[in-house]
Amino acid sequence: MAAACTSGSLSRKTCVPCEGGVPKLARAQSKEFLKALPGWKLAADAKSIRKEWLMKDFSASVKLIDRIKTVAEADNHHPDLHLTGYRRFAVELFTHAIGGLSENDFILAAKIEKLPKALKKA
Repeated sequence: MAAACTSGSLSRKTCVPCEGGVPKLARAQSKEFLKALPGWKLAADAKSIRKEWLMKDFSASVKLIDRIKTVAEADNHHPDLHLTGYRRFAVELFTHAIGGLSENDFILAAKIEKLPKALKKA
């Protein structure tokens, strides 16, 4: 990974197909990638990243899911999506084929960050 990793530099990349056989990122590598992704959290076991939002309403949640579907399909890298309480929305990313994190997860997270989101006002 380049020393100056940014959300913009990540979002310009394309996920590389992964069918296994690739080592998982070490915790330190994941923490470096996370510096470019404010609000994303590394799981305690360092095998996934997650971000949560409180959406404006159910419709806004579904619209975001649809936008994520579009970018996930384009990169053939699919997140776990969690919608509870009709507007509590979370995205969890990890590379299923290796049971942990790869650069693909951070690429998709950066692309998700750029998507418009209708959030609940405080």
